[in-house]
Amino acid sequence: MQVRYQDIARWIEAQIQQRVWQVGERIPSVREMSRLQRVSPMTVMRAYEQLEADGWVEARPRSGFFVRPHYNQLAEHVLARPQADSQWLSTHQDVFDVISASHQGTRYPFGSAFPDPQLFPMQALGRAMARVLRQSSHPDHFTILPPGDTGLRRLIAQRYLRQGIKVGIDEIIITNGAIEALSLSLAALTQPGDKVIIEAPAFYGVLQTLERLQLEPVAVSVDPSSGIDINALEHALISHQVSACWLMSNFHNPTGASIPDNDRPRVVSLLASHQVPLIEDDVYGELYFTPSRPMPLKAYDAQGGVLHCGSFSKQLAPGFRVGWVAAGCYAMQIEKRQSVSSLAVGAPNQLAIADYLKQGGYDAHLRRLRETLSTRQNQVLTQLKAILPASAWVSEPKGGYFLWVTLDKNIDTRDLFQALRPFGVTIAPGALFATDGRFNHCFRLNLSIDRKVTRELEHNDAECDGLNQIATALSSLLAASPVPVK
Repeated sequence: MQVRYQDIARWIEAQIQQRVWQVGERIPSVREMSRLQRVSPMTVMRAYEQLEADGWVEARPRSGFFVRPHYNQLAEHVLARPQADSQWLSTHQDVFDVISASHQGTRYPFGSAFPDPQLFPMQALGRAMARVLRQSSHPDHFTILPPGDTGLRRLIAQRYLRQGIKVGIDEIIITNGAIEALSLSLAALTQPGDKVIIEAPAFYGVLQTLERLQLEPVAVSVDPSSGIDINALEHALISHQVSACWLMSNFHNPTGASIPDNDRPRVVSLLASHQVPLIEDDVYGELYFTPSRPMPLKAYDAQGGVLHCGSFSKQLAPGFRVGWVAAGCYAMQIEKRQSVSSLAVGAPNQLAIADYLKQGGYDAHLRRLRETLSTRQNQVLTQLKAILPASAWVSEPKGGYFLWVTLDKNIDTRDLFQALRPFGVTIAPGALFATDGRFNHCFRLNLSIDRKVTRELEHNDAECDGLNQIATALSSLLAASPVPVK
């Protein structure tokens, strides 16, 4: 049967929908596709012109055809909604959209979950990796099984000790980033169908993990200013038979909130009295703007019920994917689970971070990083207050690198996300952080990202500022939106 240009167009369109070709990637040239399909170059050219007319690809002079942003054309997953007695979670298409858009050459990836990569000591880490590779010629040096490199675990235990927290080396398990530490901890504490207390709004990784483990969430509200509602937490413990609790103690993602110091012992004792183990997600704890680091909930744990999870990804080396859990009496359970899942964490990454820590520059780097993030937060807050509508509210965290912006309830920030994409700007819409739509009028902003780019000749200053682009797009949405809901 003769291949028609429509057949080629539909075939490539299907590949784009299946993510074989990602946004920004070059599809096969006309000559290459002509050879593969055994058709004339003219037939392929007509197919590519059809794809371009339909918005799937774009032609670039002397470069070829490239996949255009097309997320609004893809069939959306149906999102599960909370039911009366249970909440079944499904992975958000929105999450994929934001993550993809934030890592595809976007000028202002305010929707990213990672700090500006220019803030990391990449040269020092590179030298540490080079030293490790030179010194590790024996094959055994590249096979570090759970619970991980002893030297790195010792250094982590020493950092706990400097905070006045006694954590033994045998309690620490090195993981592939914090999300594996949290997931392994949750899997060790629960069975499918169990209930788990989480925050609302919740980091989308929590929602995805609960869905994968077939667990039911019991959501407790987090106030962006005062942290988790302890009375609501107590009510949830009384009203539900829960198997675990997952909380971010410091600089919560997405709101930036922290549990007040005076409330921390109460949170730990409350959970202990109900015999509910706590998974403490403390990946942002080192990024404080106050004179001293806020104490983890682990510091108030007298019964061994707190599993403290940390990571080097947010403040040192995101690409290395090295995290850990101080799991106490649950350490052996988690170690066994890791052995049959991911097996181990990359040995060179563990050894390189251990080498870097031993050189003694980590705390100096953290001080510089905190100063930079604090400065950028002040600058971003000043600008946002000047350009956002008077009805907007912006959180003012005491650490981390996220701001939580609340708009009028008639605005869906997924629309704002789509409106910003042509300008190379991303945000994290509130829909990512719940499954019931309650935060659709909010969005998370990564304040670590440089909000300006080098001004080009054809651009003016306003066009080269990502925050101004957000304000302009928001003004257009407000002008087109219906009468605000009272």
